[in-house]
Amino acid sequence: MTASVAPQSTGARTLAPRRPIAPDTRMWDETGLITFSLTAGSAFLLQTMEPTISAVVDRHSTFRTDPMGRAVRSLASVMMWIYGGDDALAEADRLRHLHASLNTTDADGVRHTALSSGPWAWVLHTGTFAFTGSAEYFSRRPLTAAEKEAYFQETLQLMRNFSVPAKEIPASYAEFQTFFADTVANHLVATDTARDYLRVIRSVAPPKQLPRALRPAWKWAVTPIGRLQYFVTVGTTPEVARQKLGLTWTSSDERKLRALGWLIARTVPLLPERLRYFPIAYEARRLERDRQRLRKMIDMRPL
Repeated sequence: MTASVAPQSTGARTLAPRRPIAPDTRMWDETGLITFSLTAGSAFLLQTMEPTISAVVDRHSTFRTDPMGRAVRSLASVMMWIYGGDDALAEADRLRHLHASLNTTDADGVRHTALSSGPWAWVLHTGTFAFTGSAEYFSRRPLTAAEKEAYFQETLQLMRNFSVPAKEIPASYAEFQTFFADTVANHLVATDTARDYLRVIRSVAPPKQLPRALRPAWKWAVTPIGRLQYFVTVGTTPEVARQKLGLTWTSSDERKLRALGWLIARTVPLLPERLRYFPIAYEARRLERDRQRLRKMIDMRPL
């Protein structure tokens, strides 16, 4: 195992108090979109290439035996991080408590601890990469440097909520880019966990409770979705990581991904909000509008 790579500079920063993600943020507007599971695939892949995360996932995760259940639970948890209000902090605490005992020793005798600060932070750093990177394909226009910096500043609150130490947090988006590229090049490795993750998303096994008679129909329905998820995941993963995993990506593939992104960027915004967002995100956004309307009526009341 290579040594953990830490950001070169964290600046003289006092971390903000833990608090829920605010409704007036880009994170609030975009994390809950139904395209999340598609565009976040590269984040999960990069996590499984981190040696400690890979070892812990290999030992404890059910992603191979219950991929649908694992995916649904993970998605619901991420939605709670952003839209759960005060329960978002409870969810972060629940995850830290859950991971406190998820430790293992690999075949080389190296002990891996799930809550080691570098790997714990890497989970959230891959989310920052996935969001800014996928915007290059799935937004109507690429993010500007200022927008990327603004989004990065929003992620600081999420990292604070998950008790990520300041030493693991770059001071700016520019520093994050340098740190991220260095980590991908010099710390991530091709793991069996990463290869298995790619295999699983390409051909998702049916839920355990699905009757055997319905499994052919499941395969027929899910196979195109799995191929799409695999294609987008590989395409939005950094080239250095692709090379480590022996994945090929051609100029033709790149053109297809950009065409797909162009279509999605112009189709999804046309959907009704109830269909555009996952249920937790939709209900949180609806509740926030109701709160704002109530606040407005209270402010306008006769005195």
